Amino acid sequence: MDFKLLALILLCLINLYRLWKLLLERRSFGNPIPANVSDVYDRDTYLCWKKYSSEKSTLEIFHSIAGFILSFLLLLLNAHSAVEGILGKGMYPALLSVSIFDTLVSWLADIPFGWIDTMKIEEKYGFNRSSSKTFVADQLKQAVISLIIACGLACLLALFHTWLGAWLIAVFACALFAIVLIITFLYPVFSRIFNKFTPLEDGELKERLTALLTKNGYSVRAIQVMDASRRSSKSNAYFTGFGKMKTIVLYDTLVSSMTADEIVAVFAHEMGHGLNKDTLKGQALSILQVLMIACLAWLTVSFEQIYTDFGFESVNYGFAMILVGIEMGVTMPLFGMFSSWVSRRHEYRADLHAVKEGCGEALISGLKKLSHDNFANLAPSPVIVRLEYSHPTMSQRIEAIENAMKK
Repeated sequence: MDFKLLALILLCLINLYRLWKLLLERRSFGNPIPANVSDVYDRDTYLCWKKYSSEKSTLEIFHSIAGFILSFLLLLLNAHSAVEGILGKGMYPALLSVSIFDTLVSWLADIPFGWIDTMKIEEKYGFNRSSSKTFVADQLKQAVISLIIACGLACLLALFHTWLGAWLIAVFACALFAIVLIITFLYPVFSRIFNKFTPLEDGELKERLTALLTKNGYSVRAIQVMDASRRSSKSNAYFTGFGKMKTIVLYDTLVSSMTADEIVAVFAHEMGHGLNKDTLKGQALSILQVLMIACLAWLTVSFEQIYTDFGFESVNYGFAMILVGIEMGVTMPLFGMFSSWVSRRHEYRADLHAVKEGCGEALISGLKKLSHDNFANLAPSPVIVRLEYSHPTMSQRIEAIENAMKK
């Protein structure tokens, strides 16, 4: 079997599928807006949204095509095997050479598109608040994090395969899942690399959020406001922490645009996730996903011909992780469709909890504000929603909330 030809064919199929999704989503910009969300945008804002979405879509399509061409050429020309010896001979210098090369090339190729997206399109429509200095600093931080992850995973794969052989599947899966948990646990720490956090001022909002968590059996570690306005005018909020001890994080843009009732309603929704143990169920899906990655990794390092077809003398674990990424592009759509369906069910149930807390009307108005502030697509393609939306559409959520309030 010609593994190089197979990899190139798979890469083409993955990118054709990605391009089809982008074009399908672009067509949805002309869909009629559902009546229950027709008040989110006025006429001028709606026309502005269409222009904004069209420009973002065009950039994403060109970005996707450019990324495909780059990846295709790197594989076709055996570029990875050509740089294998840059850091010296041996298994680990070889895998590090390939991992660093691939990560840096991808990072450099993405920078112009990120610049256009952030400093041109987002700036043009009033969302961007990043300075050039902030943008460059963020890009450098992301490069460092990407290098650590890419090199770390390749080294773990090499260590476990040479040490354990076929037992690689179980141990590598456990290691990947542990990394996922550690990243989740340390997410607040990673966030501080990019943003500053300050305690929420004493007052009605702080008291109501604390009371909401306490009522549902949670302890409040802190309620913090993140300086999201440094980069964007878009709004969001989340809470984090394992077990019953939670930290609430509010974007400063959210605090300035929403009423106390609306913010409390958003977190009543989050309480619903906690009470329904949606995070634990999501972790169960993560276990299946990392097991799939581990199986693919084991298969990928089991055939030395794969690497000789790309110009290597033997197995290169850095290149193996690149190939696993391609293989995941083939296997993930079906898994992603299932996990997205599960996630949408969780969102409906969390909204229902907010209704039970008496926050239905405030949640509807809060969701509409979030849609407006974030320039959301109010009538996305139903096919794309089924394939990959982790949340129901805004119209679907509001309809479900209104029905629950009637009951």
